[in-house]
Amino acid sequence: MEPTSAPARTKEASKAAASKAARAKAASKPARTKGATKAAASKAAKPKGASKAAKPKGASKAAGPKATEADLEQSHDKVQRGKGPVGSRENPEVYEDVPGHVIPILEDEFDDFDTEAGRFLDGETSEEQFIGFRLKQGVYGQRQPGVQMIRVKLPIGGVTPEQMDAFASVIEKYVPLGKGHITTRQNVQMHHVPLPDAAELIREIAAAGLSSREGCGNTIRNVTGDPWAGVAADETFDPTPYAIAYVRYFVRHPTTQLMPRKVKTAFSCSDADRAITGIHDIGFIPRVRDGVRGFEVRVGGGTSIMPRIAPTLYGFVAADDGEYLKVTEAVLRIFDRQDWLRPNRARARIKVLVDKIGIDAFRAMVDRELEGSWAGERDFSIARLLPEVDEEAEAPAAPLNAGSPNGDRSDFDRFLADGVEAQRQPGFSTVHVKITRGDLTPEQFRGLGRIMREFCGGNARTTIDQNLVLRWVRDESLYDVYAALREIGLADAGVGTLTDVISCPGTDSCKLGITASMGLNRALQERVEAMGITDPLTRRIHLKMSGCPNGCGQHHIGTIGFYGASIKVGGHTMPAYIPHIGGVAEAGEVVYGARLKVRLPAKRVPDAVERWLRMYEAERDEGEEFTDFAARVGTGRFEDEIRDLSIPAEFNLENMLQFIDWSRREPYQVIRGEGECAV
Repeated sequence: MEPTSAPARTKEASKAAASKAARAKAASKPARTKGATKAAASKAAKPKGASKAAKPKGASKAAGPKATEADLEQSHDKVQRGKGPVGSRENPEVYEDVPGHVIPILEDEFDDFDTEAGRFLDGETSEEQFIGFRLKQGVYGQRQPGVQMIRVKLPIGGVTPEQMDAFASVIEKYVPLGKGHITTRQNVQMHHVPLPDAAELIREIAAAGLSSREGCGNTIRNVTGDPWAGVAADETFDPTPYAIAYVRYFVRHPTTQLMPRKVKTAFSCSDADRAITGIHDIGFIPRVRDGVRGFEVRVGGGTSIMPRIAPTLYGFVAADDGEYLKVTEAVLRIFDRQDWLRPNRARARIKVLVDKIGIDAFRAMVDRELEGSWAGERDFSIARLLPEVDEEAEAPAAPLNAGSPNGDRSDFDRFLADGVEAQRQPGFSTVHVKITRGDLTPEQFRGLGRIMREFCGGNARTTIDQNLVLRWVRDESLYDVYAALREIGLADAGVGTLTDVISCPGTDSCKLGITASMGLNRALQERVEAMGITDPLTRRIHLKMSGCPNGCGQHHIGTIGFYGASIKVGGHTMPAYIPHIGGVAEAGEVVYGARLKVRLPAKRVPDAVERWLRMYEAERDEGEEFTDFAARVGTGRFEDEIRDLSIPAEFNLENMLQFIDWSRREPYQVIRGEGECAV
């Protein structure tokens, strides 16, 4: 059985053993510097052409009476919080013109981390104080004591061959399970890292331009984007440089260091909205008006226990003059002042404010905020923030000799059909690589780096489906890329289909996890592969699951989704899942799946999925998509189909496996800690 967690000592033993090592790394405590640099003044104005937009289809109505702006708004003269204690240093004025180097690297922050870790391990600072510092550096506590998860941000999913090599190196040195994990936020996470090693790990990857800065905590998290931006045939324009400018402007920004809760941002490149802006706190869709580039700005989306689809704040906000940065800062300043949100971490999100007062009232707040004196004291020009990287100039030349399949080419043809798409640039294609459960070994990281150098001009991006898109592949080189991927175990067909199952880590590492969602992922993938489904409509179904209600596994938008729960059986507890049916996130549409009124024992979920798939194939109308079928027959039909499976087994020796979670050996129990996001 594949190990699911690294052995961990007790918290006390780990802390004592680690203290000496951390103290040795921290030679001296460096001087602290203040927050953001004061920028040249520029005159502020509310967004030109801003329009009041109706709430999109699928957006939920606000519950309860609307609050007035006066109930929520505080003085515009209030001093901005968020400069924070240790670790909020200034960004440099000049940015590296190196591919993949997006977030400025500050060596002093690594020294700060060593110092603060040593102080914590010596008992000089409390755990709560240290957590707040640690999270800003992208170091997150796990359910196992004494070890950490390190979340490395890949803005818009961009990654270089050198960064792939860096991941391989630090995983071999510091990560006991020997793998990195691509997340649904396009990050790479590494788990079970001892605290004394954390600063060394983030210091080593920094040489390749990688940063974990603000990967956790009440900050702007990794900025995600359409991995086909810049090469997609349907794009309005490439938002990549604007997304990078956004990242650089807001990282270490004084307003974003201690907000009521995290803020998730996404940039799409077309109305297809492959970045799924509707489920984000802030989302940007490209628009062109009178020859001027800009964005439709959406605000207030999110999943978890209060799913909302982001309504449009402004139909058009100019991009090239930095107006989109100004509008975003206004939104964040308003959000930061909502102290009534802070006590309840489950509701401390922008969507709660927007839901409470409505998008029109929120827009009025933003308009008024933009008239404040602060807007004239900032430099929103983006020229200094833009990358000077031309991917097309780095694209590979046509190969002199290209490989081709010999004999049976059925596997290659399936690979082409599922994962290869022509770029808008003639002669080039993208290759969508299936990364099972988002996990990569050091050998696979290095192998992908080699492929990127030889066939992609060094260009690839992670996806919100835990996969990887190789860009700028010559059409003549597609078989060679396939063969190279096959050598490292990454040439499976089925990317983006039924067998490409998505899940969060669950109880493998997460404090909030209720169930072993990664184990269920493995079991479901094995089941649907064994079913040998070839029907095109059935293969379009997406299976997604989360280990708790929070939605990191995207279960709300899965065609079939699940989130972790439990069932009490006498004095015993059984792992379980609550299903969602009919979620959609494609072609610019977002619909949250309907929650069924059943709890399925975890070990019966594969049986339930198989029944639903067979039911759909047998009862659908000609050409009817699964989501349309689900809407037509209703949730009751799905509940009836698995009613017997939802009845929990009695606790006895014969049924013991029902009381053990997937990929586990011990009897199940709910062990759920407190998440650190809001500390």
